[in-house]
Amino acid sequence: VQLQASGGGLVQAGDSLRLSCAGSARTSSVYAMGWFRQAPGKEREFVAAASMSLNKTYYGDSVKGRFTVSRENGKNTAYLQMNSLKPEDTAVYYCAAALSAQYMQSTQRADYWGRGTLVTVSS
Repeated sequence: VQLQASGGGLVQAGDSLRLSCAGSARTSSVYAMGWFRQAPGKEREFVAAASMSLNKTYYGDSVKGRFTVSRENGKNTAYLQMNSLKPEDTAVYYCAAALSAQYMQSTQRADYWGRGTLVTVSS
């Protein structure tokens, strides 16, 4: 499984941004896909994940109500729509995949990782 995240950039507080994660063939048919982030000097943090069938989504407490995870299984692509961004959302965001979305949330782990994309939110 190969994952490639894109869509990061510099935005102002209150703005929106959408990240994309392109997976290699058959990623969507086998794996849950999700997002983690790591801010400078901080531990990696679970952000959001969607189950393979998209019937279940999971979110970190700090992003609930502001971020939405989705996926297009036919394109092996996952998205993270980020609204009402705050300076504390500044981090490198990583796309990830695992057999279970709940596993990613509960363990803060994933089986596969993509390269990160930097999101910077200015105040």
